[in-house]
Order: sequence, then structure tokens, then C-alpha cells
Amino acid sequence: MEYFVYIIKSEVDGRLYKGQSTDIHKRLKEHNSGKTKSTKGYIPWKLVYFEKFETLEQAVQREKYFKTGSGRELLKKNSIAKFFIEFFFI
Repeated sequence: MEYFVYIIKSEVDGRLYKGQSTDIHKRLKEHNSGKTKSTKGYIPWKLVYFEKFETLEQAVQREKYFKTGSGRELLKKNSIAKFFIEFFFI
């Protein structure tokens, strides 16, 4: 099974949300349908970055890193916009 760490960006105010899932497209639809309490007030969301991992443990570790000060600084420093991804099926 593949595990993904993803970053989505609110089109309302530009805030970022970091998470992990085995199906990032399904998860994005859940965020955009208001099923996630912490993101429903900032709909719509757009996928801006993801990484793929072989184990859940690796994905969880990377997600936790992105949520630290160092991880947020890395994302800011590398300008998340250059990682922008558009899927025709989202």
C-alpha cells in the first residue's frame, strides 16, 4: 500500500493544511465537502504538494515534521508555490 503526505491550501485565505492519507484525491474531496471540522470553514482547498511513502510510519513522521517550526520554515523557504500541482480530475 502507498501512503501520502499532502499539503492543501485554502483558496479563501491561503492557509496550509498538512495531512496524510492512502487516497489523497478522496481526502481532498472530504476536505472540500466540509467533512473535516478543522478545514470546513476555509473551503475551497487545492492540493499544492504531496510525497509518497511505502509505510504508514514514514508518512506519519513526515507529516509531523511539516507541522513543526522547522518543517513550516522549510515549506516557506522553498516557496510552496513552486511545487504547485494541478490535477484535471480534482
